[in-house]
This record gives sequence, C-alpha cells and structure tokens, in this order.
Amino acid sequence: MLARILSCAVVGLDGIIVEVEVDYTNGLPGMTIVGLPDTAVQESRERVQTAIKNAGLHFPRHRIVVNLAPATVRKEGPAYDLPIALGVIILGGHLPQEATESTLVIGELSLDGTVRHARGVLPMAATARAQGYRRMIVPEVDAAEAALIPNLEVIPVKTLAELYDHLAGRRLIEPFQPSGEEPALLFVPTDFAEVKGQEHVKRALEVAAAGGHNVLMTGSPGAGKTLLARAMPGILPEMSIEEALEVTKIYSVADQLPAGTPLIRQRPFRSPHHTISHAGLVGGGNIPHPGEISLAHRGVLFLDELPEFNSRAIEVMRQPMEDKVVTISRAQGSLTFSANFQIIAAMNPCPCGYYGDAVKPCTCAPSTVTKYQKRISGPMLDRIDIHIEVPRVNYDKLSSDRLGEPSTVIRARVQAARDIQQKRFSTIASAQIVCNADMRVAEVRKFCKLDEAGDNLVRAAMSQLNLSARAYHRTLKLARTIADLAGSEEILTAHVAEALQYRPKGTMG
Repeated sequence: MLARILSCAVVGLDGIIVEVEVDYTNGLPGMTIVGLPDTAVQESRERVQTAIKNAGLHFPRHRIVVNLAPATVRKEGPAYDLPIALGVIILGGHLPQEATESTLVIGELSLDGTVRHARGVLPMAATARAQGYRRMIVPEVDAAEAALIPNLEVIPVKTLAELYDHLAGRRLIEPFQPSGEEPALLFVPTDFAEVKGQEHVKRALEVAAAGGHNVLMTGSPGAGKTLLARAMPGILPEMSIEEALEVTKIYSVADQLPAGTPLIRQRPFRSPHHTISHAGLVGGGNIPHPGEISLAHRGVLFLDELPEFNSRAIEVMRQPMEDKVVTISRAQGSLTFSANFQIIAAMNPCPCGYYGDAVKPCTCAPSTVTKYQKRISGPMLDRIDIHIEVPRVNYDKLSSDRLGEPSTVIRARVQAARDIQQKRFSTIASAQIVCNADMRVAEVRKFCKLDEAGDNLVRAAMSQLNLSARAYHRTLKLARTIADLAGSEEILTAHVAEALQYRPKGTMG
C-alpha cells in the first residue's frame, strides 16, 4: 500500500507543493529518502522513527522508501518530518489514506513526538490556498501565521500523538481562530521631540519619509546622525495589509519572525554592521536566502559609517535600488527577492571625523580626506536624493527643556502627502508605484512639470552642479514630494529650490 501526504517547499519567496510518497519494499528494515533532500531532510529518518515509537505507535519493520516529488526541487529543512511520519502511520494501517485528503502538512518532530516550528509557513499557506487545498496542519506555534491566509482551515498540533487522535476521530482539534490582538513592536523608534536642534535635518527626513527618498547625512561624531535615523520609523506612514503580508512573507522565509508576532505591521528598520558581507547584505548563500535589503523591504535600511562598508557590498546595492528587486543567480537557477527599501546612510566627513567642524580641528591630511570620501562611488552618490550636513548642536539647545515637534505630528503630514501620491498613482494600472521615489521616467514627465521659472532654475543647476540625467530626474521627484507636503498641485520655484539644496555641492552631482 502506497501512502501519499501533501507538504510544501519554499523556493525564494514562493511555495511549491511537494508530494510525500511512502511505501515499503523487500530488504533489511530501515528508511531511505529520495527526491533531492538536504542533510536536515535525510536526518528525518531517525527523528521520525523515534517520534512514532514515543507516540505509542508501531513502526513497520520493513524497508521503507520515501519519495519527495517533484525530484527536481531541492528539499531543505526539517519541515517534512510530520508528513513523513503520517505517511509511515498510514502505511502501518493505523489511519486511512482519506484522513489527510486535500490537506497540507508541515512540521518538525522532536524525539518525544513534539511538533516544532517550521520556517516559511506564510508562503506555504498562501500556496495551499492558491492551489485549492482546504486544510493545513501546522505546528501550534505557527498557527497564527498560517491563519493570516483567509478561507484556509488551520489545525494547530502540539504532538504527533495528538494529531493521530485527531485524524482517527478520537479527540478532535479545534481549528485555529485568530485572537485579534495587536502585534508587538519590532523596534521602538526615538521620538523627534527628543532630538534637540537639527531642524533642517528633521525637515529633510520628513521630505524623505513623504516621498520614499534615500538620504545621506554627513557630520562630525556625536552630532546626532544615528539618533535622527532611529527616529525615522516613527514618521513613516502605516503599512497597508498588502505591504504587511509582503514583509511578513520575507521574514517568514528568513526565519526571523519574532515569537508571538504572526503579522508585521510596523515598517522594518534594519541596521547592519559595516563588517557585513555582500551576501549578507543583498542575499545569497548556497541555497539563497533574503539579505538585509530584502528584510528592509517597505522600510528603512540604515547604513551607519557608510565609507567603512566593503566597497563591493555597497556597489551590489546599486541595481536593487533601481529595480526594487534583487535577483540571485546560481547554477541551479535564479531566485528573485523583493527589495523596495529606503536608504538612510550616515558618515563622518573624514577618518578623524572633524573635517569642516566649527570647533574641533581636523587632523587628517587633505589627501586622506579625499581618499576617505571617494570610498563611496559617484554612481552610488547619484542614487541618493537627499545629501544633508549635520552640524554639532550648541550647549543652549542641548540644555534647553523645550521639546521639538513630536513624531506623531510629523507623521500626520507625511501620511497626508502619501495619500495625495496614492490618489495620483491609482490612475496607473500597470505600475506598482506607491510613492514619488518609485516613479519612472514616464511618470516624472507626466507628474513633475515645471513652470518657466522652475525650468530656468533647474537648467542653471544642471550646469553648475554637473547633474547627471539620473540626478535631474531625482531632483524633479524630490520637488514633487516637497510640493505634496505643501499641498500644492503645481511644483513651484520654491519647491525646486529646496530640492536643489539637497544635492551634494561637489562635482559628482
């Protein structure tokens, strides 16, 4: 008798249905797993046999063959333990084959039969629903995540014995019902009210949040660059449910969903250390997994001490910054991960940190300063819309009890500007454009028209600042965002002038 159980593999960010076939043949007792399994799947043999015995069930004394189809898809991780165990139980005559009909089964087994967490449950549940399956059996700890997909019955199981009793009809497990509780915050941002001074930097960050623009802050040590960046999530608009599901799917595949947080409703804030490898930043590995830029999807990627990052790691971000996705190619094929992120970067102007400082003199040689600043290439700087200097804060402002504008007030203005943009871009059916920074050349031409005075101002800036074609379009997008914040239909000369102030004053544009 051949037993068939349905399970699921995750390739990239998508699930692929896997059919677990279990049968026995003549030969010495044991278990063989075929179908391109990795080491963790091969080790299922010992876990399954011991878990079935400890659940009080009989393990057949035959040579058992397990096939994971399709054989062309690589199977990784221990999530196939539970379907293999159910296949063996059905093969032993303890359950009928119909007990798991139209049901997807995933879960890792402990030796005592406890069903443990599996990664990638959300994309698996989405695949199950899309393929027309009615029911899904998952570890109890992952039930809330699977239940995010509507019209799918989720059966949460603690142990193999409990699942056997349920399928045998002895003691039924109630389908999981979402509690409706608000998920915990992944990151508690600094309130802008606590940041003393730096009003022009706060304004730049407000513009960046309103349009999804990239920012580079330059200033001496201790001026408040990191504090300002960490306040950024507090003024970003709330994610839509579609965006929340996109982000949650990435975190599920990367196995970084915090316990008790089935759905991520807060925009991500990722702050990798500058020693990170390029594979850790953009994704990769023998079996590719999402990197930091994908984990920052729909949120902020904060790169502190930007020149200290490996130059190769910085340069490989250039293509994802333009395309909003990253494609990782291997001999077995290519995988694409979402990477629509907003860069907030911070750097010192020189190795000692005090070049151009009004109080403390710089101890670096001019050639050292130039070499340090050139660690970031011109093409990378060209992709950053807002370049802002962060000066040191004087004593009077630091010691003052007067608080600045709170993040909630700034967030309301940012949300109003985003609402204007969503209404504008809703007329474009083909494009996935959610903010001004996402606009392509065609949208810039349509929505960023200048009057004669604004046009003359940009023409003069093009020659004086040596703006590239990309920098020209990014300046227009920035001016459009500033106009949206002001509630203006037209892009006025003042909006263009502010946008040009955020360009670097050097020769790289």
